[in-house]
Amino acid sequence: MLMKGPLLKSIFSLRHYSLSSENVLKTGGILKQARIFSDSDIAEYSKLTHDSNPLHFDLKCAKQAGFTEIPVPGMLVASLFPRIIAYHFPGAVYVKQELDFRSPVFVGDKVVGELQAKNIRQIKERFLVKFVTTCFKDDQIVVINGEATAMLPTLSIK
Repeated sequence: MLMKGPLLKSIFSLRHYSLSSENVLKTGGILKQARIFSDSDIAEYSKLTHDSNPLHFDLKCAKQAGFTEIPVPGMLVASLFPRIIAYHFPGAVYVKQELDFRSPVFVGDKVVGELQAKNIRQIKERFLVKFVTTCFKDDQIVVINGEATAMLPTLSIK
C-alpha cells in the first residue's frame, strides 16, 4: 500500500527502545515515537472532539494569548502516549494519565513521545505498568511530562 500526504508525515518515525535484548519490557525500558503535526491534524482533531477554541485556528487570538504561532492542541500532542502503548501492546487498556503542559508545540515541530517503564506489577495474567511520560521538541525541550498507567496483555514488545 502506498502512503501519501499527511498520513506519511504523521507516521514520520516509529521506533521502540528497550533495555532488554529479549524485546521484553522491563523496568527502565523506553518506548519512543516521533511525529510532526500539521494544520490538517488540528482540523481533524477539532472536528472529532468539537474543540473549536479559536486559539488553534486564529493567529490573532494565538498572539493575544502570548503565542508566536498557532499552537497544536495539547491533548492532541499527548495522544502520542496511548498511541505508543497501543502500537507496542495491542489490546492494552489505558488506565490513567497525568499531564503537565510545559511548552507549546507548533505545526511542523518534530515531537518525540517517550514512555519509560517505572513500575511493572503482574496481576493474574496481565501486567499493570506505570510509565514516566515525556514529549520533547527539538530533541531537548520538554513540552509535556507526566505519568501514565496501562494494563498490558503481555510484556513482549511488538
